[in-house]
Amino acid sequence: MTETAVNRPDEAASPSPMISAPPSSRDQRIRLGDAWRAMKQLLADPDDTEKVFVIIQALSGKSGERQFQRFAASAVGHQVLTERRDLIATLSDREALRAMPAGSFGRAYADFMDQEQISADGLVDASEGPRPEGLFQDENRDRFGRRMRDSHDLWHVLTGYSRDLVGEASLLAFTFAQTRNPGIGFIVLMAYLRSKGEIAFGRQMIREGYRRGRRAGWLPASDWEALLPQPLASVRRTLGVGDPPEYTQLRSEAGEAALAVH
Repeated sequence: MTETAVNRPDEAASPSPMISAPPSSRDQRIRLGDAWRAMKQLLADPDDTEKVFVIIQALSGKSGERQFQRFAASAVGHQVLTERRDLIATLSDREALRAMPAGSFGRAYADFMDQEQISADGLVDASEGPRPEGLFQDENRDRFGRRMRDSHDLWHVLTGYSRDLVGEASLLAFTFAQTRNPGIGFIVLMAYLRSKGEIAFGRQMIREGYRRGRRAGWLPASDWEALLPQPLASVRRTLGVGDPPEYTQLRSEAGEAALAVH
């Protein structure tokens, strides 16, 4: 049986004129001390999402700029930046998402958020901690950064990885394959090394997450707004992410307690 070619979002015909995207002038140095301190705090409290952002920001280097340039050169990126779209507005409209057809990407996302008792604004709050001056020095880069942050839970639904410890690590491995961000890679490496004993199966999950990310189309250039009403199975095929995995979820004690309250 012949495999259907993946329609990679950033391989669409480039629009003209293109968004002007001169090289970034911000400080892109690696800050190992900040990353290590945040990692120790994250290991002590795996539910401290803010520390994930600190680590990623400290170790990103030039990877974020490379992603932005690729995004700005894509057809969807051009549209998003020209139209000044903010994905959070779409994802925060839970009623509209629930009204989408059964089996659609948008309905599955709404169900996922309900099940996890989280909101689209949750990652916004976690990422609003102290940031280096000039992290995003212009509107277009800031818009791209927000879109990447706000699409994180869409990636959860799309890949089938839950928000448990193994699922998050596997999704981060997928994300590292997509973005080549050293900060994300560092977190994945630490999760891989800590997957021992009863959770040794996590290593296989993390490796497979990375492989899936390599095989898939480049998700940052996806037109999420247009994909949400479509059947989830169709979106997975289009973007080449493969079928969702079956695995035993492993949640932290705090995560289990939070879900048990509701």
